[in-house]
Amino acid sequence: MEKPIIAGKAPKVMKMEPGKYFWCACGKSSKQPFCDGSHGTSGITPVKVEISEPKEVYWCMCKQSKNKPFCDGSHQKL
Repeated sequence: MEKPIIAGKAPKVMKMEPGKYFWCACGKSSKQPFCDGSHGTSGITPVKVEISEPKEVYWCMCKQSKNKPFCDGSHQKL
């Protein structure tokens, strides 16, 4: 399995509406922070997230978070 690519060194803050989302875990997607299928055969699969109410979300962009798909500050150690 490949290691994820760092897509950014800060979280992507977004106002999210209720729904199902697939967070890119590999870092290859051109639609960050969401999956566009670029992971292919990398062995890394997207993380399914269900948002139940409108809220602000801090999506992990460094792909190193221990609280995936959400930012836990791991980018500060890169």
